[in-house]
Amino acid sequence: MKEFNLNGSEFIPLCDLMKITDLTDSGAEAKHIIAEGKVKVDGQVELRKRCKIRSGQVIEFQGKQIKVN
Repeated sequence: MKEFNLNGSEFIPLCDLMKITDLTDSGAEAKHIIAEGKVKVDGQVELRKRCKIRSGQVIEFQGKQIKVN
């Protein structure tokens, strides 16, 4: 499981997190994948592209997990 640090920010949009952590090559690709229901946040499918991801949440995509701190 990889970790991502918010560095004092309150949240990061899901599509931005996927791009920054190299789960996708671009924000557009991230938005498409999210819309297809292929991404889970805390074990639940998330369809909102700009869902606010906060500290303590776990993102899952293609067997990879990102824990947000």
